[in-house]
Amino acid sequence: MQVSASAIRTTLRRHGLDPVPRRTTTTWRAFLRHQAAGIVACDFFTVDTISLRRLYVLFFIELDTRRVHLAGVTAHPNGAWVTQQARNLLVALGERGRRLRFVLRDHDARFSRSLDDVFCAEGAEVLLTPVQAPNANAYAERWIRTVRAECLDWPLLVGRGHLEQVLRVYVQHYNAHRAHRALGLQPPDPAVGLTLTGKDQPDRIYRRDLLGGLVHEYRQAA
Repeated sequence: MQVSASAIRTTLRRHGLDPVPRRTTTTWRAFLRHQAAGIVACDFFTVDTISLRRLYVLFFIELDTRRVHLAGVTAHPNGAWVTQQARNLLVALGERGRRLRFVLRDHDARFSRSLDDVFCAEGAEVLLTPVQAPNANAYAERWIRTVRAECLDWPLLVGRGHLEQVLRVYVQHYNAHRAHRALGLQPPDPAVGLTLTGKDQPDRIYRRDLLGGLVHEYRQAA
């Protein structure tokens, strides 16, 4: 049975309903990227020094930009320390004008209730991943794999200060230089003025070695 447009319009008005809005041309990738804005994942991973001392690394990663925030390194990740790192993250996000909507974390006992309270006080919602389901926090797990393969699996780490120094250099490289497929081969946070183009020698490339040559950065010469 066919129903005329006027009959549908009359029925909608009678029930106080508005017409369905027109579909937009938003792509699926754009939709996912929009939903990722404001979501931050966090996790711990461990690193053993040459003296067999185990250190804990806490980090946060913004899902839409892939930007990594190195929260800190400690041998004793208690609740007070973790909560302070959460406060530091909120300050850093605020300085960049980033609004936090969701925090994704697992059931690690090191994530105390006070950490959740810090985020909830800012209007963010804490989302817990299912137990023993690392794929539910895939962005964080993938970064752990990347930092190990490209950085931490190679040098001999003396202690906490050495590990912090190495991680800060790598995170700076990761955020400002390392290309990402999901970002169109752009870094999460490209620094202004790193790539200079010149007419005389457009094909000349400079290489900068980091961490004793473990990581390379390439720039086009002026």
